[in-house]
Amino acid sequence: MATRLNPYLSFDGHAREAMEFYQSVFGGELKVNTFGEFGMQDTPQADQVMHAQLETDAGYTIMASDTPPGAEVRTGSSITVSLSGDDEVLREYFAKLAEGGQVGTPLEKQMWGDEYGDLVDRFGVHWMVNLG
Repeated sequence: MATRLNPYLSFDGHAREAMEFYQSVFGGELKVNTFGEFGMQDTPQADQVMHAQLETDAGYTIMASDTPPGAEVRTGSSITVSLSGDDEVLREYFAKLAEGGQVGTPLEKQMWGDEYGDLVDRFGVHWMVNLG
C-alpha cells in the first residue's frame, strides 16, 4: 500500500463553508460528517464538522474539522499548503483561492525562473503556488 501526505485543517465553526469553497476551487468529491452523527447530537456542536474529506480529480486530498470544544483554534498559523507543478490549472487555483483573501506575492515570474505567488485565503489558510 502506498502512503500519502495531505493537509488536515482546523476551523472554528466554519469547516463546512471552507471545504465547500475548496471543492469549488479544486473540484472533486466532498464527504462531511458532523459531531451529531457521532453521538453528540444534543450539544451545541451537533451541526459542526467532525470530519470532512475532499478527494479531487487531480489526486489531492484535503481534510478538515471544526475544533472540538475546549481545544485551541489556530487556523493557518503554523502551516502553509504548497501547490507546485507545470499544469496551467495552478493559475486558476491561485485566482480562486485569492477570492476574498489576501495576496502576499502575486503569481508572477521570479528570479529562479518559475512563476510563484502566495496568499492567505478567506479562511486564514496560507497557500504557496509555484508554476515551473
